[in-house]
Amino acid sequence: MTDPGQPTVLVRMADAGELYMSWRWRDGAAGDGVAAIPGRQVDEVVARVAAALPDPSGAGGIEYALSTGEFSDYDSEHTLGQHLSRVLLPQRLAEQLHDLYTRGVRPHIRLQPAPRVAQVPWELLAPDPGLRLLDIADLSQLAPAGLVRAPGRTARTWAATRDLPVVAVLDPRIPGFRADSALGSVLGRMSARAPLGERVERYLRRDRLRPAVSDPVEAFRRDDLDRTWLSRTLRAGASRLLYVGHVTAAAPESGRSENARLHLACSAETTGFAPPERTHRPLSAKDLILGTHTLGSEPLAGPDLWPIPSRVALIACESGGDLRFGETLGLLAAMINGGAELVTAGRWALPTDLAFARFAGAGADVRPLQETVCAIDAAHEQADPVAALMRWQRERLAAWRDNRSVCDSPLLWAAFTTIDTARS
Repeated sequence: MTDPGQPTVLVRMADAGELYMSWRWRDGAAGDGVAAIPGRQVDEVVARVAAALPDPSGAGGIEYALSTGEFSDYDSEHTLGQHLSRVLLPQRLAEQLHDLYTRGVRPHIRLQPAPRVAQVPWELLAPDPGLRLLDIADLSQLAPAGLVRAPGRTARTWAATRDLPVVAVLDPRIPGFRADSALGSVLGRMSARAPLGERVERYLRRDRLRPAVSDPVEAFRRDDLDRTWLSRTLRAGASRLLYVGHVTAAAPESGRSENARLHLACSAETTGFAPPERTHRPLSAKDLILGTHTLGSEPLAGPDLWPIPSRVALIACESGGDLRFGETLGLLAAMINGGAELVTAGRWALPTDLAFARFAGAGADVRPLQETVCAIDAAHEQADPVAALMRWQRERLAAWRDNRSVCDSPLLWAAFTTIDTARS
């Protein structure tokens, strides 16, 4: 459970040329404050982060990130972390955090980043050489208040639903796309002895996995996990939703975060708002919010068609992309609007295990993406998933410091952020 005595600071940001930041300590643990960060400095550091991230849309974009970009080398990444801290961490707030650190107190930082800095890995900020924000604090993100308190929203609590099944959509087979294509397999050939195969097996022994299968391998690369199946399964009751696959984020310049798309095994003939892609129609955030409104004679709202369980993990490229919009109506918003109280999602494109093997020389038994899925899934089973995720990220940071192998790079484990509405 959440530690009621843990000091918590709420940090909110706003874009208005400069980046304006305010922070408030709950229970008066320290003084509140405001700061204005020059827009030019913010733009420069954001561009530097973006240049270091995987870019699957460009030729060699993933190879560059894993072999040459600043996140591929410990020293260059640490230098970037120090620069991020100098630009984005106000001195007074840094002093307050350092004071708690020297007293052996670990605070919780609740962030609400402005769209411009939504992809910044705040956990990696290095206020002192060798010391990261992740070392001295737990971090999570605030949900927009309008989402949490939206009229008609029915939040599902972990306490009431924790014993219900886990709905797992694991690398679904997308109609019209081969395994090696743009919307192909993200996990590759699965084995019952692989880390994720073994984790699925444990759920099967307790009859907690949906789809109900007899062999763990049968849970992967299925061609029947479409929106109809998802609706039926969620309406039957679920504790969690685990999605591992493809998300197509809406471009921030479009201003249409509701066009973010989740790729299930839906055919092009399926009713929905998103346009078909070959023989496939994605499930958009707009679908999840509006349901069949304007699409049928007897429409149902999205949360009625897809009642979202208490905890959701969207392990896909830029699945948290609506944080980059001024008005968040993307997949994160759809999950919260549908009833989730906690959502973990990716800030940027994720390198696959195959990418680590091809471009980082990872051995056949090294599966960073599978290990990441297992860690997030395990954390979502805990009473305090944020604390569990922070412990895992600190373990990954320790491996990055010690081994300095790109397979331990923050390119994967620092990509994820968690919104916890129960703390809002």
